Amino acid sequence: MSHQTKENVLFISGIDTNVGKTVATGMIAKALAKAGKKVITQKMIQTGCEHVSEDIEAHRQIQGIPFTDEDTRGLTCPYIFTYPCSPHMAAAKDGRRIDLDTITQSTRRLRETYEYVLLEGAGGLMVPNDMESLTIDYVKEQAYPLILVTSGKLGSINHTLLSLYACERYGIEVKAIVYNQYPSIDPLIEANTLEYLKAKFPEIPLILLPEMKKGSEELPDIRPLL
Repeated sequence: MSHQTKENVLFISGIDTNVGKTVATGMIAKALAKAGKKVITQKMIQTGCEHVSEDIEAHRQIQGIPFTDEDTRGLTCPYIFTYPCSPHMAAAKDGRRIDLDTITQSTRRLRETYEYVLLEGAGGLMVPNDMESLTIDYVKEQAYPLILVTSGKLGSINHTLLSLYACERYGIEVKAIVYNQYPSIDPLIEANTLEYLKAKFPEIPLILLPEMKKGSEELPDIRPLL
């Protein structure tokens, strides 16, 4: 059965690196599966790894499933580079070139089988894939709706506003903001940041990402994505 529409690909980006994109992607995938949807995750470009994408591995652990056939065939992470840095630098250090069409075709093949493809980017929206192309250019070109992962750490309001204003300028639909509540550092700042984002962007659904605890079945409320 084919599910070929742009709407069934959700691009997941973050306001910065290490903001919780990978955990958010895995938990949203698990929640969609629990809602009866056929879902797979994909990593656009992985750096700092060899042979296997550590983010895809984390997704599967969160989902509670083994590696899929698509994982073993490389469809869920077309590019893996060894050095932990921006994709354009990682590709250059490995003596390789990123062909964005390879990523697009991998996603297209996943869309043929799955109702939802959660495509996790590398870092934030302004990360360069090469000297000419940024991640946000690719999202715009593909017309993918976006899920933006943010948090309550100091500085996140600035980074969130910059990311959302960039999406507005590029004409990218923001499907939801995912607010990662953990790890908690300053509860006062975190609570204020959450209230600010709710008040500033009432038209954008805000999904709270629960703490991932061993044995916990709590999942994010993904109704805005259905």
